[in-house]
Amino acid sequence: MADTALQGLVKRIGADHVVRRLGIEAAHEKQVFGQGTLLFNVENWKLAPRIIETALKVAGLHGRARRNADQVEVRRNLVTSARLPAAFDGFTMLQLSDLHADISQDAMRHLMDIVSDIACDICVLTGDYRGKTYGPFETSLTLMRDLCARIKLPLYGILGNHDSIRMTPALEAMGIRMLFNEQEPITRDGVTIHLAGIDDAHFYRTDDIAKAAAAIPRDAFSILLAHTPESYRAAAAAGFDLMLSGHTHGGQLCLPGGIAIKLEARLPRRMGRGAWRFGELAGYTSTGAGTSLAPVRLNCPAEITVHTLRRLGD
Repeated sequence: MADTALQGLVKRIGADHVVRRLGIEAAHEKQVFGQGTLLFNVENWKLAPRIIETALKVAGLHGRARRNADQVEVRRNLVTSARLPAAFDGFTMLQLSDLHADISQDAMRHLMDIVSDIACDICVLTGDYRGKTYGPFETSLTLMRDLCARIKLPLYGILGNHDSIRMTPALEAMGIRMLFNEQEPITRDGVTIHLAGIDDAHFYRTDDIAKAAAAIPRDAFSILLAHTPESYRAAAAAGFDLMLSGHTHGGQLCLPGGIAIKLEARLPRRMGRGAWRFGELAGYTSTGAGTSLAPVRLNCPAEITVHTLRRLGD
């Protein structure tokens, strides 16, 4: 059974979900082969950071890659839909993804300098707050606490494949409404849209899009927070209008022109970074504000994203 700190979460989302995720964390979080959507989980491989940094040093690119990782750009994305209620025309969302706070501390310091000046209606966090996929998370939570204190917006979040469900009470104490296959109505001028979030679908496979969508009227405009964009087919089938994701880092170490060498996800490459569409579903995959494995980036700037919703028609 889950420990006392998680009893509130157990009451809200059920013991089965909490116990299942804790069980995977205990048995499989360091697993390199076989768990999750990929055969080989490079993020769980202890030698990966050393190999990456050594290769960059040999190539004479480490200094540049390290400097790149410390910078965070503010990107803007326009989402248009005829289904969007007029009351939400111009609604804005700040998306923060893949902070990996403890191994991306210089980027976090830069981020803290810019988030307080960004005017939006809400802020959404799409997972991966810890650097490693296992082990201590206290440093990441301390940095997250400082960051969230500077964001004067309603906060909504989900966990990623680097995060432990044991982090949830502390994240919620920061004011983040964490979503575990749940939805939250957002009302403006008496009109409602729906924001849903699923648990990690990449490594833990504790996502349930059908459950997240169950309480959303089919004719309502709805947004899904999903750590990995790999859930795009299920999101489209469930009738979501917009899906916001991260996880891929856009490749993080890319060839000139931003061509990703590896995305750590099973999906079309066009969905690995930036805006995309799949049928009626609009999507956006953030390159993330932090870095995975090592604080280095090439040809793939870190980002936070301001999404603006616009109504088509009328």
